[in-house]
Amino acid sequence: MASNQQTRPGIGELAKDSARDRIGVVMGALGGRVQMRPIGGGKEWDVMPDNVVPPSPREELSARLAIRNSNSRDGL
Repeated sequence: MASNQQTRPGIGELAKDSARDRIGVVMGALGGRVQMRPIGGGKEWDVMPDNVVPPSPREELSARLAIRNSNSRDGL
């Protein structure tokens, strides 16, 4: 049986907050909201579950490149 339901990103995965148009990493859920953190680290923000969507391929590539660049600057 095929499912029409979109799969939401899980903990540790890149995701897009469609309400804020921000890419971040899913950190968990608390009180009916999903907690996300900026890809470079920083303060988490709360997102309504329906606004957590997978990033487009272009958004994901850009985010992963930003992570790699940050790691190379930090010597990792």
